[in-house]
Amino acid sequence: MRTRSRRMAFCGILVSLAAVLLILSTPSAVLCSPILAMVVLLPVRLEYGTRTAATAYAAAALLALPLAVNLEAALVYLFFGWYPMLRPRIAALPSRLLRLAVRLAVCNTAMLLLYGLVWRLLGLPAESGGPLWTALLLVLGSLVFLLTDRVIERMERLWRLRLRKRFFQA
Repeated sequence: MRTRSRRMAFCGILVSLAAVLLILSTPSAVLCSPILAMVVLLPVRLEYGTRTAATAYAAAALLALPLAVNLEAALVYLFFGWYPMLRPRIAALPSRLLRLAVRLAVCNTAMLLLYGLVWRLLGLPAESGGPLWTALLLVLGSLVFLLTDRVIERMERLWRLRLRKRFFQA
């Protein structure tokens, strides 16, 4: 019983912290807040598994969507916040080139779906910026996504080597 209460409290605190990061996001932090929210929820996946992490992600996204000052940051988290749960499966692929191709495919698919939805909701014309602008945004978004993947990798290592023992003492 005690471990279940500990799990619930730990996950609840991290979910609320992730939701607060998304709710208090400013327009200049459209990408920073969702990345920080992903990193905050990494210990949930590392300690309690993918199913619990998926529940935590859904809770943070559902809390942030109606309350967020900057709806775009909440939508970015909704479309990309699940990636840390998919990341171990991609990392297990045998070829480095294949891992890169899968990461880029995941990123570009999510970006096209997200901004297609945002443009439909806001009623922007389809030719906003043109194809060159769209290609530039996809390239820059992919670079940010690959950097985010590296941040997640390093934060997982930091959790395992240094931070875990501060939260879970035997």
